Amino acid sequence: MADKLKITLVKSPIGAVPKQKATVEALGLRKLHKTVEMPDNEAVRGMIWHVKHLVKVEEV
Repeated sequence: MADKLKITLVKSPIGAVPKQKATVEALGLRKLHKTVEMPDNEAVRGMIWHVKHLVKVEEV
């Protein structure tokens, strides 16, 4: 596994389930096409798994 993950919001969470909206917000993604770098650990991977249809992930 890489040290960090680069996570980009590529689809709007407007029509998503409230839990998925909260997960996107918890990842630090507030606007479309914005990118955050998060540590590569099991907690972050689990959050990404729940919103995988809304984000794009790259290993850094």
